[in-house]
Amino acid sequence: MTMRVAVVHNRYQQPGGEDQVFEREAALLEGAGHEVLRYQLHNDAVASMPAYSVAARSIWNPTTQRSLRALFGRFRPDVVHVHNTLPLISPAVFAEGRRTGAAVIQTLHNYRMICPSATLFRDGQPCELCVGRAFHLPGVRCACYRGSRAATAVVAGGTFLHRALRTYSRNVDRFIALTEFSRAKLIEGGVPSQQIVVKPNFTEPTTPTRSQVGTAALFVGRLSEEKGVRTLVDAWQRYPDLPPLRIAGDGPLRPMVEALAASNGNVTVLGSLTQHNVQAEMRSAGILVFPSVCYETFGLTIIEAFSVGLPVVASRIGSAAEIVEDGEVGLTFAPGDAAELAASVRRLAADAEFNHALGARALKRYESRYSPVANLERLERIYRDAMRTRPR
Repeated sequence: MTMRVAVVHNRYQQPGGEDQVFEREAALLEGAGHEVLRYQLHNDAVASMPAYSVAARSIWNPTTQRSLRALFGRFRPDVVHVHNTLPLISPAVFAEGRRTGAAVIQTLHNYRMICPSATLFRDGQPCELCVGRAFHLPGVRCACYRGSRAATAVVAGGTFLHRALRTYSRNVDRFIALTEFSRAKLIEGGVPSQQIVVKPNFTEPTTPTRSQVGTAALFVGRLSEEKGVRTLVDAWQRYPDLPPLRIAGDGPLRPMVEALAASNGNVTVLGSLTQHNVQAEMRSAGILVFPSVCYETFGLTIIEAFSVGLPVVASRIGSAAEIVEDGEVGLTFAPGDAAELAASVRRLAADAEFNHALGARALKRYESRYSPVANLERLERIYRDAMRTRPR
């Protein structure tokens, strides 16, 4: 059964995983023969707006509401699938989706509904002070959103208001969490369990896959606190017997990794790479290192490694611990523990046969769970179920 799907997303100023998923899922649906309408706004537009206007529109944007009413009226979607609404699209999209009679879906790429900063991370470690609270006052006190109490109050107030008005419970048929871990956290934070289903992200298959076990460890990601960059640097500073390390990415901790590279000839800083070049690095690597110290909702880099048959050494925390099954498709270590990270890397670097076996199982795991074919089947099933049970 073909469907008309309106896909809605507020793009970020710094492109990231959510933007990629929005594009990939829309293209996936089109490739399967569904009719897709893309509605996008971009955060670059806020630069020309006064702060009070941005705050008001993040709670409810009447301009967006009018635009969506006209678009949905012409397109008549069967499904409205929302990715990000902050700050310009606003929850008005949910009301307009319900008004037009469509099944309304939102993918929860982050923890915004239960945490003003959307990360459940503060002061270098996981933070759950706001989880389960009707109003996220601790987040306001700590200025968790953009370092501003005022901005955090707007975000927390918007979430509180729309929960009180039942905007989500009345207008959203299904929330999509990316892992069972994320689903459990969101339910703990007050999202009704019957509304949340699990569907992971996907990535396109990579050809060719890894042909032999490489010698280098590879890190790909934002060079920031929550990504565990300090743990990575600590491991390669303390243990000179570790294999070569190649670091791809950019961010606030780049000076730290560049200082490491300057003092350690075994470390190479690659900077930001294109997707094509990331895949090339993964095909020639021996290990992907994913040392995150936060509750990741997913890990696109992990499944990209799986798609080339590259095993992963990941922190035993959040969704990463769920995706990287220890001893099956990679190895895990305690978050922040440089010694255990080094031991896991050492083990995979020293045993090529074990490394190859984990990589082969990682590729099979990708094909069964994280490939476009597997993802399309789950996405269509969610759509059909929501269409069947939506209020008339």
